[in-house]
Amino acid sequence: MNLSGHQADILGILLTVITILIVALLIRWVRIIRVNSEIQIEQNKEIVSLLKELSKKNEGT
Repeated sequence: MNLSGHQADILGILLTVITILIVALLIRWVRIIRVNSEIQIEQNKEIVSLLKELSKKNEGT
């Protein structure tokens, strides 16, 4: 494949832009997963707390 200098420049720029976009999307995806994981951890703590409270109420009856 013979590319002229101009075509090679455009191809290089496109590959660079695509690489940067992929990296940016991966970083965003990891951040979203991290935030959702933190939310889920807090929800799990609340569920455990409520289950312990329910268990104590059932033991008292």
